[in-house]
Amino acid sequence: MPGRPRPRSLAAALGVALLIAAAPGCGSEESAPSRAPAEAPPEAAPAGSPYWVDPESDAARQVAVWEAQGRGGEAQLLRRISERPMALWVPGDDPGPAIRRAAKGAGAAGRVLVLTAYNIPHRDCGQHSAGGAAGATAYRDWIGAFADAVGDARAVVVLEPDAVPHIVDGCTQAAHHEERLRLLSEAVTRLKGNRNTKVYLDAGNPAWIPDPMKLVEPLFKAGLGRADGFSLNVSNFQPDAAGREYGARISEAAHGKHFVIDTSRNGLGPLPGGGHESWCNPPGRALGAAPTDRTGDPLVDAYLWIKRPGESDGPCRGGPAAGRWWPEYALGLASRASQ
Repeated sequence: MPGRPRPRSLAAALGVALLIAAAPGCGSEESAPSRAPAEAPPEAAPAGSPYWVDPESDAARQVAVWEAQGRGGEAQLLRRISERPMALWVPGDDPGPAIRRAAKGAGAAGRVLVLTAYNIPHRDCGQHSAGGAAGATAYRDWIGAFADAVGDARAVVVLEPDAVPHIVDGCTQAAHHEERLRLLSEAVTRLKGNRNTKVYLDAGNPAWIPDPMKLVEPLFKAGLGRADGFSLNVSNFQPDAAGREYGARISEAAHGKHFVIDTSRNGLGPLPGGGHESWCNPPGRALGAAPTDRTGDPLVDAYLWIKRPGESDGPCRGGPAAGRWWPEYALGLASRASQ
């Protein structure tokens, strides 16, 4: 599961673009200087999408760098990512500054902010994205600061990818199950205290927990009854049709709860043949359907890019650490996209 993005300024990338152009092979995100971000104009979202496009994303900065280097064709392909709305994975230390910056931009553009809360204690069972809050008290403080920063902004929050499925599959130790479910339930209540916040608890994907009925009880213990619904396919590659069918089965057992589907990288489905870590930076994948709330399915509230395309799943297949920007992988996803 991905780590959080590290927001930096598009204006900063533009400011050094000509210098970078003189240095062949230095077009990665590490080339952008670290300085205070400049004010950016509101960014228009694509037609059919109510969600905010971040003009300071890694993809947007990479477009600026490649354009300055004369790599116009690659920059144009990468606009398939930079000009689409993606979820902001909120920092695990102080969530306030990143959320307030994004909320200000979304508000100015008249758009909805999409956020991912990913800081539950014992996160990712010690795997590529291990970490999270130090304990229950730290998590309560963090989610409180998260909710305070969102305030009255219009927002969609995807709450703790993997947290419930890792209980179901046994990856999270049994000693942590009760506390985790309680913390998730409290987080739903705290976030729903904001009048314009929608919350979706994560429910994995159809290739992970084959029997979706195993998720229903823990989802309700985690607060699904008070949430707006659940999320599917976060950071995975399962086709939309599989997600809709899987989600409908959960919904039927969950009193008609709606759901959202992550379509960020599922344009060509999962890696054929599966195999070890087939979910981790698999080659040959493509961007999926653009984010929209016009899904044509009454149970699917939105197709979202929850995983930020181009951010690594972890140090596998030559990738950087989880959550780090990987421009070559991003370009591959964009070049194979059908739209």
